[in-house]
Amino acid sequence: MNRRKFLRDSALLAGATLITTSASATITKILDPTYLSKRPPIGSRTFTSPVIEETIKTISASMSDKHLAWLFDNCYPNTLDTTVEHEIVNGQPDTFIITGDIDAMWLRDSTAQVWPYMIFTQQDPALAELIKGLIHRQALCILKDPYANAFYKDLSKRSEWESDKPSPIPGVHERKWEIDSLCYPVRLAYYYYKMTGDNSPFDDHFRRSMQQIYDTFKTEQRKDGTTPYRHSRVTSNPIDTPPFYGQGQPVKYTGMICSAFRPSDDSTIFPYLIPSNLFALESLKQLAFLSKTIYNDKAFADKCETMASEIKAGVEEHGIIDLKGYGKIYAYEVDGFGGRLLMDDANVPSLISLSYLGIHKPDDELYQRTREFVLSNRNPWYQKGRFAEGMGSPHTGRGSIWPMGIILRALTSTDDHEIKNCLEMLKITHANTGFMHESFNPDNPENYTRSWFAWANTLFGELIVKLWNERPHLLKS
Repeated sequence: MNRRKFLRDSALLAGATLITTSASATITKILDPTYLSKRPPIGSRTFTSPVIEETIKTISASMSDKHLAWLFDNCYPNTLDTTVEHEIVNGQPDTFIITGDIDAMWLRDSTAQVWPYMIFTQQDPALAELIKGLIHRQALCILKDPYANAFYKDLSKRSEWESDKPSPIPGVHERKWEIDSLCYPVRLAYYYYKMTGDNSPFDDHFRRSMQQIYDTFKTEQRKDGTTPYRHSRVTSNPIDTPPFYGQGQPVKYTGMICSAFRPSDDSTIFPYLIPSNLFALESLKQLAFLSKTIYNDKAFADKCETMASEIKAGVEEHGIIDLKGYGKIYAYEVDGFGGRLLMDDANVPSLISLSYLGIHKPDDELYQRTREFVLSNRNPWYQKGRFAEGMGSPHTGRGSIWPMGIILRALTSTDDHEIKNCLEMLKITHANTGFMHESFNPDNPENYTRSWFAWANTLFGELIVKLWNERPHLLKS
């Protein structure tokens, strides 16, 4: 066995023993033996899919761990149960999906929230209509402001952040420029088409939004060193706005795209955010496919593929570094001058999520080395405590872990012991609420943020469905 793998696995098993032994007196209190459903009453649910309901019953019945099954029952349908507004507007399906406890729709979150249901679109026409309506709504949002990350259903509503400079236009909740905000809608549309073969969502609005995505990416390559983007906020939180009125630190042109903010909604330190650029590379390839397949527009497809090649070259030259003890790994952020930031964040896209997003295969050596780094104490946002260990985020500060980080670790793992340890940590850190949270204190899980965070809930459900399909023995043992 490879020595590094042996040490990693030994530490993982030791960590599992530490968690289950030192915290055993408290775990009994944490695990609710009643398993009462935490879902809203049937009549109060915002959307119901018979296929999803049957899937929940089937998978739960096959699980030997009733506590884990209870968590799955509560979490997997949470987006459908609580966050959906779906209707027909001017003959078009229109779907608005709030993030949970914030009454706004993030382009990123809304895609991620419905993603685990995508595989059932062929079996449930109503579910397909829901996703088609979301594709339509996201296109309208992008056309309204391609630099914005979150929107209101009422496109005339004024933002609670209207004191930002420049003030968000009506209908925009927040105007934080994040590359991934334009990648997620492409991912949604591409895989919807691949799953269903239905091209009806791809009308003129969608086509113009595709062009807007390309144009915004091109502008933020900053070939001439400039950007029209600005963001300034009066705040005591230094990561809530980038320096120099939102332009960020200076960069040297590399072919990559600058991002003012991360998927955590925190400002970047160096504007070339590597996981988001790799995500954009993938999105541009998907845009090229949709352009050729649906619109027979080879010219636009060629432009997308050219930009993807520019990003790839930039990442390979500037985004991969040789780190002592690991070899070549991805940096998290760079500036093109040689400045680099080595870390990872629990939010997706992240470095650990690259195999989850289909950008790398799980066994790619570059990805494996990077994954090993971000799951070590060399990553400043990898936290350890009495009940859990895992990635956190500057968004919630030091001393907190995100369930999403633990879930992504399990989703990207090929090791049964590692996956089982992740499941155990998730079981004992939800503070007896039956749901995943944004973050929690690993020494006191009852100290958590966001009691209603639908993306994390649905992502946990996605993990269980994946294990049921690929590693059912882990749910039956």
